[in-house]
Formats: sequence, structure tokens, C-alpha cells
Amino acid sequence: MSLTKEEQRILQSIRVPSENDPDRPEFPPADPHYPSTPTKQIQVKGFEDVWLKDESVNPTGTHKDRMAWEMVVMYRELLLAKKNGRIDTLPRLSIISSGSAAVAIQSMLSKFRLPALKVLIDHSLSESRKSHLEKLGCEIFETDLSARALNTEDILRLTENEDGIDITSDDSLGPFSVFYDWMSYDILNQNAGFVFLPYGSGHLFENLVNVAKREASALFFHDKRFKGNVSNLRECHFLGATTNRADSKADKLYSPHLPFVHFDTQWIELAKKKGYIGSQSKVHVVREKYLDEAMEVAKKNKISCEPSGIAGLALMLQMKKQLPRNQKTLIVNTGKVRIKV
Repeated sequence: MSLTKEEQRILQSIRVPSENDPDRPEFPPADPHYPSTPTKQIQVKGFEDVWLKDESVNPTGTHKDRMAWEMVVMYRELLLAKKNGRIDTLPRLSIISSGSAAVAIQSMLSKFRLPALKVLIDHSLSESRKSHLEKLGCEIFETDLSARALNTEDILRLTENEDGIDITSDDSLGPFSVFYDWMSYDILNQNAGFVFLPYGSGHLFENLVNVAKREASALFFHDKRFKGNVSNLRECHFLGATTNRADSKADKLYSPHLPFVHFDTQWIELAKKKGYIGSQSKVHVVREKYLDEAMEVAKKNKISCEPSGIAGLALMLQMKKQLPRNQKTLIVNTGKVRIKV
């Protein structure tokens, strides 16, 4: 089945200069450049060499804009499939989201005039947040997300999208889908001894560690984007910050069920045993008082963030007594969504 004139126009508007050439980056789509977000030194009392990877400068304010762009790239492939007769219609996308992912993805889909996102929200989500998502163009569906873990079939059924694609999980998109490969290389190229980052869905942490494993195990050829030191990479400790409290200030990191997170102890332990990543790499639960401290430090350093986005800094403060004071440490700030509520 051939494309409509509108679909042909959309296809022509989605340009991907390259998948891994730092001289021909693909993000952000309006003005591709690499690195697309800055890394800057910040002041943290008791530490001498702390740097911040700042994703708050992205179009809607968070790293989720990178995932949103990958959804547009996927639609480019689907448009080509329709043009070549492999599919008859463009599928709709479904996702569980409380805000930032839905905002980023729908904003990107609207920009390219692609089908609206179907969003499954918890029935407790505020009316103002729900209204904002609807105004962006999202199609909203409500359920009790605390009742049980939902699988891909559940999500598609609850969003009336049985023939669509669930992008909440890796089950539909393939294990360890790379939403954050460019970001991961930018992080690894900093040659830090410790990297602290938020751990919510797990996508960012998993993508980062998998890219680290790939480069640490490469015998001859490295990705064009990798400019780091392999020896340093093998000693770098990746630490994820999460919460197990429903009332946490880091609300974006909490979920009663994380049905699609592929992170597990054996996976990370094997990577450490093989010497691909540092021996202290782990996901930790961060305590609330350190989230407060992190927000204060962020304010002093004029960082745009929320507790969920700066949870890596909170974990660093929580582990302060266990960390070397003069080793280069990188904090990943995943940002704060620009949303009117």
C-alpha cells in the first residue's frame, strides 16, 4: 500500500544523518549537535572533582526527549514498511506514564504530525496533569496501577490499542532497546571514576551499562562516538538511585510494579566479574533526607531539576563517607519536565 501525500511529507521530514557518527549527529532534530547537552563542573562540599551531565536543556526539559526522538525514528521505519507494502496502516503507540515521558513523546509526535500517543495513567493522577496531557494531544486512559503488574497485552487492551505497540516495555521493542546510546557515550567519554544517576524504569541505567560493557569488551573496533579510556571504563562504578516509598519526593522513580525492568543481580554481577565495569556498580535505595540535601546543592549550583532527576546526587551524598574525595565523579541530572499544571 502506497503512502498518502501527508505520510510522504512526514517521511521526508524525518531526517537521520547517521546512527553513530559524532560529526553527523541526529539529536535534537531541530539542531543536531554532539554532545547535545552540557557537562559542567559543580561545587559539592567535601568533594573536589564533581561534574554534572545536564539533561534539563532538552526541548521539554528531560532526557525523555531522547526516547521521544527514537519513537519518531521508529515511525520512519514504519512509514517505509507501509510504502513497501509490509503493513497497511501506521500503528498507534501506548505507554504507562505519569507525565515526563508522555509529554516528551507527544510533543515530538505532534511536531512531526504523527498519530497521537495513547497514555495509561493511574486514576490518582491530578486533574491538572491529566488536562495538560490531553491538551498536548494525548489520548488518556485510567486504571489502578497499584493493583497488579501489567504486561504488554494488558496495556494495549486498556488503551484500546490491541494492534498497536506498547513502548512502556522492552518486550515489544526488543531487550535493551537503545534510547540513550548517544547520551551514554557522552557520559563514558568523561572518564569519571563514579557515575551516579536516577533509576526509575531502568532504561537509562541499563543502556549506559550495556554501552560500557560493549566498549570494555571490544577487542579491536570501538564505536565512533567512544573517546574514553578503556582502562578507566573498566574501573568506573555505575550507581543507580531509586526509591521504594510511594510517598517519596522522587515520585518519578517509584512504581508499585516495575514489570519490564531487565536489571537483575546476576546481570550486573556478571558484568563486574568479567571486569567490564567497576566492582561497586549497583542500584541503591536513596533516603529522603538526602533528596532534600541534593535539592539544596542543586539550587546553589543553579541546576534545573526535581528530586527524581537529581537522585544521583542524593545517592552520592548518602554514600559520602564511602567515596574518595578527589576522584572525578559524574552526576546525571535527568532534568525537570516543563509542564503547566
